[in-house]
Amino acid sequence: MKSFLSDRFAAIYTRFATKVTTLGLLGLAFCFLALTVLGWLCEEVWEKETFRFDAVLLLALHQWANPLLDRLMLSLTRLGNPEFVVGMVIVTLGWLLWRQKRLESGVLMIASLGTLLLNDGMKLIFARPRPTLWQPLIKEISYSFPSGHALGASVLYGFLAYLFVRRYPQRSYLIYGITIAIIGLISLSRLYLGVHYPTDILAGYIIGLLWLSICVALIKHFD
Repeated sequence: MKSFLSDRFAAIYTRFATKVTTLGLLGLAFCFLALTVLGWLCEEVWEKETFRFDAVLLLALHQWANPLLDRLMLSLTRLGNPEFVVGMVIVTLGWLLWRQKRLESGVLMIASLGTLLLNDGMKLIFARPRPTLWQPLIKEISYSFPSGHALGASVLYGFLAYLFVRRYPQRSYLIYGITIAIIGLISLSRLYLGVHYPTDILAGYIIGLLWLSICVALIKHFD
């Protein structure tokens, strides 16, 4: 009996260790790939190189423009606007403090500050002009690279999704699915409105996911 339990425990431990190791290796592989792509994007933007597919994709998307989609995309883009995001952060921070989640509230502030510094800092460093392929419906005065909406939405909504999954793990697929859809629609609105290139969005995603991963790792480490 003792031998059977020992063998059973050893088998369970082996499967668990293998799963953790696999996830760790996958995480490292993702980070390496993400940093490689980000490095390539940054190098090209720094050298003022143009991405031909950027303009092609934007012009193809603009062919679908119509008054109904205009209103829809203007509404969607507001979900990533600074004033909306700041309001969401304040509400979430208040909720976390009310529930005495000091670790999560602290990491949320770190995540928010880091997002602001990364976005504004990289925009100033690369100073990429906004697209001028057509007259946009909204006016943006900041630089284009990376997309602050894609970066901020990835961090904020990704962080909220992580908190909800911790509370409702049985609904993780639904939560993450809705989150990905929201982030994707916000990013699509930026392209449709003509204020970002696809490569701006891609860079925003990569930076946001990497920063979000660090913030989530902080929670897991100190929890």
